[in-house]
Amino acid sequence: MANEIEQLQPQGIWHYFAEICKVPRPSKHEEKIREYLINFGKSLNLETIDANGNVLIRKGASKGYEGTPSLLMQAHMDMVCEKNADVQHDFMKDPIQPYIDGEWVKAKGTTLGADDGMGVAAMMAVLADDSIEHGPLECLFTFDEETGLSGAKEMPEGILNSKYLLNLDSEDDGEFCIGCAGGVDTTVTFSYQPQSVPAGVMFFNVTINGLQGGHSGCDIDQNRGNAVQLLARFINMLSANAKVSLAAFNGGNLRNAIAREASAVVGLPMAQKEQIRVLANIYLADLQAEYPNEPGLKITVESMVEDAPQKIIDTDTAKNLVRALVACPHGVMGMSQDLKGLVETSTNLASVKMQDDYTILVTTSQRSSVASRKEEIKNKVAAVFKLAGASVSHGDGYPGWKPNVKSAIKDVLVASYSTLFNQTPTVGAIHAGLECGLFLEKYPDLDMISCGPTLRGVHSPAEKVEIKTVEKFWLMLLDVMKRMKSI
Repeated sequence: MANEIEQLQPQGIWHYFAEICKVPRPSKHEEKIREYLINFGKSLNLETIDANGNVLIRKGASKGYEGTPSLLMQAHMDMVCEKNADVQHDFMKDPIQPYIDGEWVKAKGTTLGADDGMGVAAMMAVLADDSIEHGPLECLFTFDEETGLSGAKEMPEGILNSKYLLNLDSEDDGEFCIGCAGGVDTTVTFSYQPQSVPAGVMFFNVTINGLQGGHSGCDIDQNRGNAVQLLARFINMLSANAKVSLAAFNGGNLRNAIAREASAVVGLPMAQKEQIRVLANIYLADLQAEYPNEPGLKITVESMVEDAPQKIIDTDTAKNLVRALVACPHGVMGMSQDLKGLVETSTNLASVKMQDDYTILVTTSQRSSVASRKEEIKNKVAAVFKLAGASVSHGDGYPGWKPNVKSAIKDVLVASYSTLFNQTPTVGAIHAGLECGLFLEKYPDLDMISCGPTLRGVHSPAEKVEIKTVEKFWLMLLDVMKRMKSI
């Protein structure tokens, strides 16, 4: 499949994208891709620096561009690792399998890693091609963007020479970003006492899957089902009609992905066992009406006999967990008052994981372009779980990026795109988090903008990149590098 991908135009960017698809690069496990990039830079005899785990590669100006201001291009080397439940794939060692599907490139059953593999590949193609005209270049590959923006946080001060930064992590052709939301994670821990299974109980494995999921920033306003919350809602409904024992609850995966799948092991007295299938059918019909954009939504109820659990979660903790998951805010909490159609504040109920030490870990993530609203929603989420008797902690978070409407690099990109494609691009802010706000803390004079080809379904196995927009993205990069001469 990689050979098929490498025949696409422009071949340079697709060649390197196919190459990095072979290199494992999960967030927090970037050792192999970091080594690959360092060896790549050194093989070209370019200055290559390990900047606290980030990789910085510098390339001097081409002939005639020596006096051009230095341009910093930046992308993150890690990727979100999500796969369909029926797919066997080890992200720590197995290559991503990209393939062409009409006008798009997708991956077989997993995330594609075009977020931000396209940015990484574009910079590699620029660095490797000596025919490209450009001023001094700095190419920065950051680590662990997806789970904590750690690379940007760890970026040392004083190492960058450029005043202008081109972030290559946007997902819509013809839409440039000059601002983003800040965010923070809220983590919840329930402690429980394992109890013996009551006599006469029959267990069932209940699964909700087939949902689209997606990016918890970019897709949070799309009315997509959250499998964790939908499953908790079902168990809560079941508890109103029968005596329920809860043995396990697991769902979702990453803090920045909307939960696509969740499952629970529930027990019912033999006399009430038929309730679960009846209610599941009624509930599925309700959800299909509520979520017409989720045609793949499924609820599966499977009897458990030989593999039935020997212990259950104590009754009080089980009730508190389910009720808190039902009550937990999820989705859009407010829209921007300044930019029409832009989500201002949101929260994502990301995952529930059973732990080995009789605890249950719940992960949530909050975003807002208004600092005080970010604090408000994280405290609201915390309050729900504290009322349920859980312990709550918050991450360090990351700052938003306030738009600079007088940006010079913004004017360069708008002029380039308008001239090349006879179309005026839009310029605005996004609800997702970008590393730019953190760079601005350490390099307050940076003039920044974000761009990229069109991606859809990021942070899910539906991730895909539109082929024709990759060529437009590349042509614009080449033109922008030339235009930097007159900035």
